[in-house]
Amino acid sequence: MAKYTSPPLDGLKRRITRHRQEKAGRMEGYFVRETYRLSREEARQKAREWFDAFPKAAYWTEVESWRQLEGDQIEFTMRRLPTSD
Repeated sequence: MAKYTSPPLDGLKRRITRHRQEKAGRMEGYFVRETYRLSREEARQKAREWFDAFPKAAYWTEVESWRQLEGDQIEFTMRRLPTSD
């Protein structure tokens, strides 16, 4: 009696990887990003400016990433759609 072996998955893995890379490339082009390195209070003020100028509901505005640096500095990236269409 023949023993069942699963088929090789290399081709499927390549297709999934290629699809994810293409999808990431398309999504990346949709957003406007700005990265800042400011003091904590200035960072809060800059984020408020973005949310006031580009409302979250229309532009999908968000703080994409942030990290605290030495000396009470915050490095963060703001992200939004280019238009509210």
